[in-house]
Amino acid sequence: MGHAEQDARPEPAVQAEPDARPEQSGHPEPDHRAEPDHRTDPHYRAEPDHRADPDHRTDPDSHPEAAVPPRSDAPGAPEVPYAEARTGVAALSPRYQVGAALALAVVAVAVCVHLGMVFLHVAPSNTLTKAHGEAIDEWVYPEFEQNWKLFAPNPLQQNIAVQVRAEVQAANGEVRTTGWYDLSAEDGRAIDGNLVPSHTQQNELRRAWDFFVATHDSNNRPSGLRGALSESYLRRIVALRLDRDDAAGKGGVVDRVQVRSSTTNVTPPSWSAEKISDKPLYRVLPWWQVTAADTDGGAE
Repeated sequence: MGHAEQDARPEPAVQAEPDARPEQSGHPEPDHRAEPDHRTDPHYRAEPDHRADPDHRTDPDSHPEAAVPPRSDAPGAPEVPYAEARTGVAALSPRYQVGAALALAVVAVAVCVHLGMVFLHVAPSNTLTKAHGEAIDEWVYPEFEQNWKLFAPNPLQQNIAVQVRAEVQAANGEVRTTGWYDLSAEDGRAIDGNLVPSHTQQNELRRAWDFFVATHDSNNRPSGLRGALSESYLRRIVALRLDRDDAAGKGGVVDRVQVRSSTTNVTPPSWSAEKISDKPLYRVLPWWQVTAADTDGGAE
């Protein structure tokens, strides 16, 4: 019974020992042990105090890099706008710009008129050509005449050479007749090997002869005003060619000229059985008196 009573007595409560660690709060105190001691650190360098210096925001010596503007081609540099230099017509003064515009307008109108005249010349007969045919012919002939024989069903199969000879009065009064100058052969030699032959070398003499033949009958009599014009045009060309070849000699004068054509058939290929004559056919024109207008580049 005694032991039971003794066990029934409650044991004294044991008090918990207080925790020696301080309570953690939401703002932990800084640990000064991790910071280096500036007084004992040999690598420590104090930051300069600009408050005692002059205003470093405006003093270029305090920040030398601020005194030099950044290069425009440096990476990240802002783009600096610049005015583009004007070229061409835009660089001219307003007065000259107006003059250039007027000149271009005149050239454009002249080109349009020329193209229109040539188109009407080669176009089939229509209302405009019937009403203004004379004006069109005056514009086109003889320099701008068009020849479409290349596209004909039966193209030209002959070689035509234009030749000329002259009656020359020498300085001592003697009159002599030169030999025949092959003007077509001279043009051929000038064109041969020339990558960019002139229009004169290719077409002037040939077109002048075609113009003459088209405006004269088989007896070399002109038909209308165009016949007289073609004769004057051909005479002027041969007179200038003879002067270039110095046909009269030193002190001599060309009094008259005579033109002829030599027509030779093109030789057929070796595989062809066609038989044609290889003898040249000549068309000889009468003698023409040469005037000062012919040698000066004009025409009567």
